[in-house]
Amino acid sequence: MDAGSDLISPEMSRRRAAAARQPLQEAGSRPYMPSLCSTPRNPAVKCYGDRFIPCRSAMDMDMAHYLLTEPRKDKNAATPSPAKEAYRRLLAEKLLNNRTRILAFRNKPPEPKSILTELRADAASIQARPAKKRRYIPQSAERTLDAPDLVDDYYLNLLDWGSNNVLSIALGSTIYLWDAANGSTSELVTIDQDNGPVTSVSWAPDGRHIAVGLNSSTVQLWDSSSNRLLRTLQGVHESRVGSLAWNGNILTSGGMDGKIVNNDVRIRNHAVQTYRGHGQEVCGLKWSGSGQQLASGGNDNLLHIWDVSMASSVQFAGRTQWLHRLEDHLAAVKALAWCPFQSNLLASGGGGSDRCIKFWNTHTGACLNSVDTGSQVCALLWNKNDRELLSSHGFTQNQLTLWKYPSMDKMAELTGHTSRVLFMAQSPDGCTVASAAGDETLRFWNVFGTPDAPKAAVKTSHTGMFNSYNHIR
Repeated sequence: MDAGSDLISPEMSRRRAAAARQPLQEAGSRPYMPSLCSTPRNPAVKCYGDRFIPCRSAMDMDMAHYLLTEPRKDKNAATPSPAKEAYRRLLAEKLLNNRTRILAFRNKPPEPKSILTELRADAASIQARPAKKRRYIPQSAERTLDAPDLVDDYYLNLLDWGSNNVLSIALGSTIYLWDAANGSTSELVTIDQDNGPVTSVSWAPDGRHIAVGLNSSTVQLWDSSSNRLLRTLQGVHESRVGSLAWNGNILTSGGMDGKIVNNDVRIRNHAVQTYRGHGQEVCGLKWSGSGQQLASGGNDNLLHIWDVSMASSVQFAGRTQWLHRLEDHLAAVKALAWCPFQSNLLASGGGGSDRCIKFWNTHTGACLNSVDTGSQVCALLWNKNDRELLSSHGFTQNQLTLWKYPSMDKMAELTGHTSRVLFMAQSPDGCTVASAAGDETLRFWNVFGTPDAPKAAVKTSHTGMFNSYNHIR
């Protein structure tokens, strides 16, 4: 066999490499690798593949060392002319200021100010500030009192807390007084069967006198310090008086006959003004903090705003006198609460077919917001020290709900009552709330926190003694 038959020709290698690559493929997918042949075309020449291996025996080490260490001489270098030398010197003086290095690094450059550095500093300062302590809201009642014979009637108002820190509650035909300072209970009066039962109670601003609305359409004024009946207001209403509200010396009464009457308790002819606008029972009455506007809610699903300047006298009682007639609720409107930090803001709550809390601008009559609570709204109370609203409800949870205003986010839900929470009253310091329900219990909730400077009349000697029920009989 021929000695050169084992050699692979360059043309054959090129053809084999072309055949191994697929057509219409991405170029460079398979990089070209040169063939590593062990046998060169010329047998006299040794082939070491792709590596260069010098032969040191054929090198002159002395000549290589001389060439590496000998300074290079520019064969084309010539002595510069005087004109070029003068130009170089003038350029150095005028333009470079005799500096040999243009970009001279002399001092350490200042650290760049980054917005991230400022943000980190702000975050550190915020973390250093003491965080505002979140108020603890107890989920259970602070105290529970038994309230037998409490009338389970949505349209009545049988609970009120006076400025002298005495709570009044009507149980059937009897009115009881509970002194929050010492926890003592006393009986104010028991109404006879001809006039009873009691349908509404309301403390006068002085915290001493109390108005009592009766099923017989009359209103009585009592002195709580002496348990003495001062006077009886008759001939004003034709049926039971389910709502009462004080405005200084003016006692406003609302009856099942739909009438609202302003009674000046200082004079003989006490009925000084009459408002007509409701076609059914008036179940909610609240005067604004300024005493200039009155809100009334009725079983006819209407909410009225009355203004003192527009009120007419008795002889013109048939004239419509409301400032705003609001018809947005779909059920009876009993729950009413004027905002303590915004004089023209009113909150109202609807009954079982409505279930909404609505907020009103009483200057314009505009509805600012409406929140569906999911259950009957029985009563509303504002927090006097913060922007919060408390609502009490009926079916299905019978709970009290604390809302953050104006976001109306739920802050807490207080449960414990087993029947609808019909009535609520607020302590004079604005921190404790009493609730009475159809389950015949009266519960006290520390829902609005502790006052910064509690009044002297408020004592805490009873704290911790809530394991057993106290009975009001």
